Amino acid sequence: MPTFAIDGRFNGPPGSANGGYACGLIAGALPGRHAVTLHAPVPLGTGLELREAGKRRHVWHGETLIATAVGTTEAVDAVAPVPPDEAEANASAYAGREGHPFPTCFACGVDRHEPDGLCLTPAPVADRPATVACTWEPGDALAGPDGRVPAEIVWSALDCPGGWTTDPRADPLLLGRMTATIDELPVPGRKYVVVAHQDSRTGRTAHNTSTLYDAGGTAIASASAIWVALAG
Repeated sequence: MPTFAIDGRFNGPPGSANGGYACGLIAGALPGRHAVTLHAPVPLGTGLELREAGKRRHVWHGETLIATAVGTTEAVDAVAPVPPDEAEANASAYAGREGHPFPTCFACGVDRHEPDGLCLTPAPVADRPATVACTWEPGDALAGPDGRVPAEIVWSALDCPGGWTTDPRADPLLLGRMTATIDELPVPGRKYVVVAHQDSRTGRTAHNTSTLYDAGGTAIASASAIWVALAG
């Protein structure tokens, strides 16, 4: 920063970055906590410029405004936990196995395989409407210099499950805004659970919350996000 590029590996929809990864990378380059709003698809493998604008930070690609970061003290409540064995058993019900709208997505794409992707499989939680969960065991290839999973990848893991709180095959949504609180970075080789819940939906706009739990049921990261439907 202020000039950076996102590697093509970290894509969401074809040709653009995974929204959570992009938001986490931008937020992580700034002091304090920030909410990041995406205005356009984040291009991959090309120069992006971070510019100050008063209390805001804008990300530009040439003359196109890509994202805005604003400092925030917004509290992010944790979604109630799901036991690891229940979340793991749910994997077979992951709707993305057939007709995934973005099958090459870094976080939840079915055409990505470890260590190239996160391989998340968020599926509905019994008796909890608009709630999904899945296990996540990050591999060694995801480790940063400190041996832990970098924050921007945690943002990515918190991002996509929110999109599966409804069925994106029939009602695809894209991330519009995200903020996260990370208390502890994950350790590769350990098992975690991601739980996401759709808090509300008005027209094309959905508000989601997601939480990352360790195997003992302690919340180590949570995110609040606004998603926008592509149509309807």
